[in-house]
Amino acid sequence: MTIATRLKDFIDEKGISYDTVEHHRTSTSRQSAIAAHVPGSIMAKSVVVHHELGYALAVVPSTHRIELGALQSIMDKRLGLASEDEVVLLFQDCDTGAIPPIGAAYDVPVILDESLGDAADIYFEGGDHRTLVHVSGKDFRNLTMDARQARFSHPAY
Repeated sequence: MTIATRLKDFIDEKGISYDTVEHHRTSTSRQSAIAAHVPGSIMAKSVVVHHELGYALAVVPSTHRIELGALQSIMDKRLGLASEDEVVLLFQDCDTGAIPPIGAAYDVPVILDESLGDAADIYFEGGDHRTLVHVSGKDFRNLTMDARQARFSHPAY
């Protein structure tokens, strides 16, 4: 599979230049970064959370863990992780666990961890477990311009 159709259409519509990096099948964003020889600190990992008003996409480096308590405080909402069924409904053209961080392509609001803010390059899941999308940091910020930015993660190791 190449990148998810809705993601590709959204990026193309914005006129953003990107390339893809193929790798062997993986289960996590961290594994994808390793398989593609990409630093985990510039690999954006997406986590779908739900709250009483809908959903949000929390985006952190693959080397980080979300601090759910901090995220709840920032969003001022009680949050939980979205179920697999909820994720499938929101991201119908993506494999479970390979959700791109470009929520605008799927009408899902994004909250972006500040630790990704200054990266010169960003990689992220393209919708399957074998393809990463690579964009410049500037273009990533353009693709996520509507995202709220805050600090809500910490290094996982």
